[in-house]
Amino acid sequence: MNTEPKIYIILFYKFTEIDNPESFVESHMDYCKSEGLLGKVLVAKEGINGSLSGSKEQMERYQSYLSAQEQFSDIVFKVETSTFNPFKKMIVRVKKEIIRMDKELDLKKTGHYISPEELLELYESGEDFIILDTRNNYESKVGKFKDALTPDIENFRDFPDALKSLEDKKDRKIITYCTGGIRCEKATSYMVEQGFSNVYQLKDGIINFCQKYPDTIWEGKCFVFDQRLVSDVDPEGGTISECIWCGGPTDRYTNCRNPVCDDLVVMCENCGSEKNGCCKEECVDSYEHAIRVKARERQGYKFKQTIRKED
Repeated sequence: MNTEPKIYIILFYKFTEIDNPESFVESHMDYCKSEGLLGKVLVAKEGINGSLSGSKEQMERYQSYLSAQEQFSDIVFKVETSTFNPFKKMIVRVKKEIIRMDKELDLKKTGHYISPEELLELYESGEDFIILDTRNNYESKVGKFKDALTPDIENFRDFPDALKSLEDKKDRKIITYCTGGIRCEKATSYMVEQGFSNVYQLKDGIINFCQKYPDTIWEGKCFVFDQRLVSDVDPEGGTISECIWCGGPTDRYTNCRNPVCDDLVVMCENCGSEKNGCCKEECVDSYEHAIRVKARERQGYKFKQTIRKED
């Protein structure tokens, strides 16, 4: 029987005007520290975006604390659990944007919400629509909705350029989705501005959908921006990603051990062991060379220490 205490993780955001982000950050950090919370909260004039972890009681107190403030009274929290704490410190920081796109947008004009129930019904109806992933390419690699269009973007700032490929589909029904909803909100605002006329966003994102409707239209796992890297949001979702070395099925994400590279890649445990955690042959060679250099340096240091002792 597993007796490990559960760690609760909450994900949240809200686009709302914050007049003095610096003052808000200071008081918010004071509260989080007093509660012993861990995680990351970004604050900008356009709103708040965060993920925190702690005990169930700590998370409930935080949710009550934030929701008690009038402008966050309707904020939605997505909740997951873990067997370990995915954060090591508490960060509350002022940013220009809570999710960066580098575009001036009217965030009161966004796509229509579509509920998890409505999305599932849409799939079952056979109606023609496009389902569009607004996340980064390394996220969609390990998990996505069935038949989703997954643009090859490395960060959210690339979304406007990727959208150009859909210029001839501005009148099609397009459903956007992301992990918790924040990227869809800003992505659909941009799409509306660009003349897309039938745009929707999945309300509360992937995590909420998979908790309500596991083993349906989600494939794989869900990438998360904490030390877990991958969340098993749908135990029946299977594995859709392949090891960068052997091509076998795996959803094990890791950073290349070669510090000059440090790329985030999908690599099975066996290949990770055989290739010293490196993502390509050049990185293996570079990493092994660095290890040999360090070994010689340590040997030289020990030799010098021995000479000194003999003197």
